[in-house]
Amino acid sequence: MKLPRLVAFALLAILTATPALHGLEKQSAAVYHARRVALAAKLHGGIAVLFSAPEPLLDFMPYRQDEDFYYLTGWNEPGAALLIVDLDAKAPTPRAYAEFLFLPTRNLRLEKYTGAKLDAASSDVAKTTGVDAVQQMTELPAVLNKLIDADRRLLTNRSEGPALWDQPESPQARALLGFTRATLGVDATTTARDVVGLVAQLRIVKDPGEIDLLRKASDASIAGQRAMMLAVKPNVTERAIAGKMTAAWFEAGCDRPSYAPIVGSGINSTTLHYAENSRTMQDGDVLVVDAACEYSMYAADITRTVPVNGHFTARQREIYNIVLGSHQAAIDAFVAGKSKINDRERKDPDSLDTVAYNYINTHGKSLDGKPLGQYWLHGLGHMVGINVHDPAEYPAVLKPGMVFTIEPGVYIPEEKLGVRIECTFVVGADGKLIDLTAALPHTAEEVEAAMRAK
Repeated sequence: MKLPRLVAFALLAILTATPALHGLEKQSAAVYHARRVALAAKLHGGIAVLFSAPEPLLDFMPYRQDEDFYYLTGWNEPGAALLIVDLDAKAPTPRAYAEFLFLPTRNLRLEKYTGAKLDAASSDVAKTTGVDAVQQMTELPAVLNKLIDADRRLLTNRSEGPALWDQPESPQARALLGFTRATLGVDATTTARDVVGLVAQLRIVKDPGEIDLLRKASDASIAGQRAMMLAVKPNVTERAIAGKMTAAWFEAGCDRPSYAPIVGSGINSTTLHYAENSRTMQDGDVLVVDAACEYSMYAADITRTVPVNGHFTARQREIYNIVLGSHQAAIDAFVAGKSKINDRERKDPDSLDTVAYNYINTHGKSLDGKPLGQYWLHGLGHMVGINVHDPAEYPAVLKPGMVFTIEPGVYIPEEKLGVRIECTFVVGADGKLIDLTAALPHTAEEVEAAMRAK
């Protein structure tokens, strides 16, 4: 459970002179091409334009590609655009499937500082990018203008039929649409349709290559969590622990944290999105550590709760075991194609949220004798992929190829006691769950043993 991605510990990821393109483990060009074809099939004779992410504002902020753009291209440089044209035999001028990657004009002077880039004139650029046609960015308005001029239905705001699809929150997309409307004399109120939702439908089920990258992100994140367990002790700051984890992630080949690490001790263990990490841990505290890393754009997501002095008190162990019990109850109840995740109502018997919540609410009490359900404040889990909170329509029915978290928690401010246990699971082809964090301690006894290990 955490806020959307933040640039945390960016100073540890200073940009090098090597272009980011060469630092990622990519899938084959055929995989990205197949995704573009699958998106085209959802356009129903329309066309789609997507833009890459802009350069970061500060030089110590590492570049991260737009997630949908990367999913469709594997391209990791700024300033690019992708145009996909679905076939439409009934168009005034029949259209065949086509795909274009538009690259910005190179700045040779700047490249002396940032490293060499590619443009449409670079040798073997189509083979390198894996996109059928590569052109200069200056050609994008003309290509789009020609397509729409040949079929004005693409900008008529009809509820059905061929249309222009783009990213509504993208400044580049808005500028391109405005320029296109002006050059074609189209009504200024004409809008494009949202392509982001279409790509989200494709991203929800992961292919084997994506699952392999998510496994590598989880393995590296486990190394960071184990480093945390060895380093935690009284009078150490939360930030120092976050730093040790970050170092372990980079040593294991990760690109960056998946999100701002949450390292909350004592009262901070009860704050769900705590990320200040400024407190000095005290003897008798519990520590909630929600922290993981990204490998080649794919995010891991793990939370563990540990006793700062290496030994849970009786009360801490009681709450820990209740949370772990609810975690296991959700696993035991799972049925592929039927079970749902992130059901905030917690009334549907097929919802894993319902199962986990009912376990917590019927096991253990607060100090004043009330059920513990009141101390669980968030959903049971979410999808994981290129984003640590990958897109989905919730409550989501869990099917083979989906990757999601199970993360029940109990947060009792009056006891300065928070416990969250989060693992990431893949729904296998056989419908069974695969725990990507299986190598990491789960039980209270395993956690204590890991903290004593040398």
